[in-house]
Amino acid sequence: MSAVRQSARASEAGSATDLSGIPGDLHGALEDVNVPAYAVDRFGVIRWINSAAKKLVGDVRGKQQSSVVVPEQAREAKESFLRKMMGTEESTDGTVVVVGPDGERVQVEISSCALREGHRIVGVFGVVRHRSKSAPPLPHPHLTPRQNQVLHLLSHGHSTAQIAAELHLSVDTVRNHIRRMLRALGAHSRIEALAVAHREGI
Repeated sequence: MSAVRQSARASEAGSATDLSGIPGDLHGALEDVNVPAYAVDRFGVIRWINSAAKKLVGDVRGKQQSSVVVPEQAREAKESFLRKMMGTEESTDGTVVVVGPDGERVQVEISSCALREGHRIVGVFGVVRHRSKSAPPLPHPHLTPRQNQVLHLLSHGHSTAQIAAELHLSVDTVRNHIRRMLRALGAHSRIEALAVAHREGI
């Protein structure tokens, strides 16, 4: 697949080791390596996944990349994709919950980057760096998808500024999400909100 071959090229001339002299079938190696990998076209449609990725999420070729993640993270997946296509975000590393072939929620760490053809951005390439052995947290039914994201990041010790950077939001917007989240949970502080979430198994 041409998009996957492009992933082996440097984003700019001279910015990475030249792979043209490497012998062997690099495309075949990407298919066979025991690390889930995928490529998405400029419309957000999954065009290629390797065997390891098929075991993780099933054969999702032809589907929108945002459909593979859980509903509460679909918006963030779309926004991250658009930032890469616009050239404002070259690469990202993040924790994502994907939906397995049988509907199970699987928490993974994904590293993804823009795919380039010359100076044009033609899609996104990504690999799954780690699969969590523990079950991912369920979304709280009284919170919006964004508020669930904020709660999840708070539970991992992120500050307001760190959450803003992670979600590409302003600090004031994050504060508003936190205020609404506290109100929805009937909590008066962040610590109390985390206690409520823990008690309810979120």
